[in-house]
Amino acid sequence: MREWHADYLEACNRHDLEAIRSFVDPSVRRAHRPGGDEAWLADLAELFRGFPDWRWRRIQLIVEDDRLAVHLRGSGTHRGEFRGIAPTRRHANIAEFAMYRVTNGRVTEFSGLTDELELLTQLGRPVP
Repeated sequence: MREWHADYLEACNRHDLEAIRSFVDPSVRRAHRPGGDEAWLADLAELFRGFPDWRWRRIQLIVEDDRLAVHLRGSGTHRGEFRGIAPTRRHANIAEFAMYRVTNGRVTEFSGLTDELELLTQLGRPVP
């Protein structure tokens, strides 16, 4: 599973959406987000358009049976529109936490937390 996650993270850091698709079950369930691989890839495509140099760095990985718990740092420079915010050229660096259930080499369940308020704050967007 550690090697699986390293391969997945490498595909993400290359922004290779087709390679990422091979790691995600077509009917993946995501907590508090639309399910399915198309929604997963659409979210990543939006991030990659807004931050063409976005990269993740794994801080910690815990494996238990078919589940992974991962602490990541994500960072990149805001060079494209992202969530309605015009490019600011600001660099953002945020913490992310993810829980994956992997079946037959594909993510079937996902739950996670990205510090989106911190991301928006780093882009200069006032947060209520």
